[in-house]
Amino acid sequence: MALQVCSCFALSCPKQQSQTHTQNSIFPKSHLSLSLPKASSSTQNRYPEKSNDLSISFSKRSLNLSILALFFNGFLPNLSKCAYAEELELQRYTDSKEGFTLLIPSSFNKVEKAGATVLFEEVGKGSNNVGVVVNPVRLSSLGEFGTPEFVVEKLIQAEKRKESTTDAEVIGVAERSGQGGLQVYEFEYKVDSTRGGMKRIFSAAFVASKKLYLLNIAHSDKPESPLDPQTRMMLEQVLHSFDAAPQT
Repeated sequence: MALQVCSCFALSCPKQQSQTHTQNSIFPKSHLSLSLPKASSSTQNRYPEKSNDLSISFSKRSLNLSILALFFNGFLPNLSKCAYAEELELQRYTDSKEGFTLLIPSSFNKVEKAGATVLFEEVGKGSNNVGVVVNPVRLSSLGEFGTPEFVVEKLIQAEKRKESTTDAEVIGVAERSGQGGLQVYEFEYKVDSTRGGMKRIFSAAFVASKKLYLLNIAHSDKPESPLDPQTRMMLEQVLHSFDAAPQT
């Protein structure tokens, strides 16, 4: 895929008019509020016939506190793990020779593949991978090639030309600034293929020092086992981390 996309950049294509770039908020912030039941003030038991009511009151209070303890001990650690997934599951990879850097899932292994500058695959699931291709180009920036919308259309066309592809659809495009104001395009789209089924693709590209840098993140996203929020957050961190390596 990456090699086919790189070849499309080598073609002479007219620029398209710039469109408004949007980036959806994937994980809206949620707020958790808890209300602790107020304990009734203890009074001297002057009426023996009320002792059963007092016992029931303390039993309910103990039950409520037990539920709260279960909540704090059982659920909050999961929320904490989700919030700091990038710290627990990602590690920095920098290629000083080619001049790029990005975060990589710590559970992925580096493998060799012809045409790829570097490729990392999930253990036991090679279809889930993160790869980078670096090739020389005549461009000084991506803007000389076209808008993000124009470039993602080239990506989709490359996907649809594959015999195994049954469908391909753009989810979103964005543009951000990288190292030293570098122009970086980001894309998200899904591909349905006879090889591996439905996949979610996150891609990023930039041009620096007359070289095209293309990141391609592929992950299974089948209807019976959709991409879960925590994994998606991790892959988005990889996408946003792709940049030119800082100059030393």
